[in-house]
Amino acid sequence: MTSKVKVGFSLERELLEKIDAVIEASRYLEPSRSEVVEVILAAFFKSPLNHTEKARELIIKRRKGLL
Repeated sequence: MTSKVKVGFSLERELLEKIDAVIEASRYLEPSRSEVVEVILAAFFKSPLNHTEKARELIIKRRKGLL
């Protein structure tokens, strides 16, 4: 297992509510918010796409209100 680094960041309430819904639906696994966010990020970075380009695309869409 790799070592972990603690980071802090802000989320929109809507995203936090969606993370909490995942946690609630997975109670038998007892996941934490950190674990849910980490697994989502791990899936993103393990996918075969160009992560930098995809992140830029998503940032632009979010800033335009399209995401």
